[in-house]
Amino acid sequence: MRATPSSGLVSSEWLAAHLGQPGIVVLDATWVMKGTTPTAAELYAAQHIPGARRFDIDRISDHGSSLPHMLPTPEQFAAEVGLLGIAPDDLVVTYDAGGMASAAARVWWMFRVFGHDKGVVLDGGLPKWLADGRAMESGVPVAAMPKSYVADFRPHLVRDLGAIKAIAAQGGETLLDARTAGRFEGAAPEPWANGRGGHIPNSRSLPFTDLIDPTDKTLLPVDQLRSKLTAAGAADGPIVASCGSGVTACVIALALNEIGRPDVAVYDGSWAEWGLHTELPAVTGPA
Repeated sequence: MRATPSSGLVSSEWLAAHLGQPGIVVLDATWVMKGTTPTAAELYAAQHIPGARRFDIDRISDHGSSLPHMLPTPEQFAAEVGLLGIAPDDLVVTYDAGGMASAAARVWWMFRVFGHDKGVVLDGGLPKWLADGRAMESGVPVAAMPKSYVADFRPHLVRDLGAIKAIAAQGGETLLDARTAGRFEGAAPEPWANGRGGHIPNSRSLPFTDLIDPTDKTLLPVDQLRSKLTAAGAADGPIVASCGSGVTACVIALALNEIGRPDVAVYDGSWAEWGLHTELPAVTGPA
């Protein structure tokens, strides 16, 4: 793990040394856009870290919402996590096939939202694990023995549309957008909100890729994270992270956790929700 006791990351070395120990559960949180091939399930079946269980953010979500992978109810989360064989005291290690670009940070954040603080992300994800020559397995393993799990919802880690409307109109919280600069400015194609581009008023651009080492896909060192986040306006006061559909926003939340800011909220609906409300403003150009 990193030197800070509150770190939300573990290295491939640490996980390799502790893999298979009681009380440690590894989750493959790989997610891909609908219509993408291979699917996340196919990627998992082809290769995954030995013993890893698959966490599907589309399945473990609010199916009553038309928006993508919105948070489930605490009861649904508890039931699904229990079926994965996870107990409240387990250390949950999440990773994804994209390094830090898929849903590993999203699943880490989901566990925190529902009261589970013993969660970490595999730094660099599957690319770093493979580059380090670690063991892999294929196929779909037998389901884990279900366990009893209770969720404790923490509303301060989530923002809804009403809260974001207030930020857009009045400020009060720093809203950081994890999408690419092109999508933020409305100059690049937007896969959500029927293609409507731009950004929420009073938001600032901080592409999540700026927080990741392009060489090995790991999160940047703490001093570099602090510099990047401070430059983006995350120095003081409450912070809310947003993105396209509430996934890569969680990379911002993870990065802020690494510099000692654990209570960052995420706008769950993100641009997939805001952009669909055509009566709401969409600002184009730089922040």
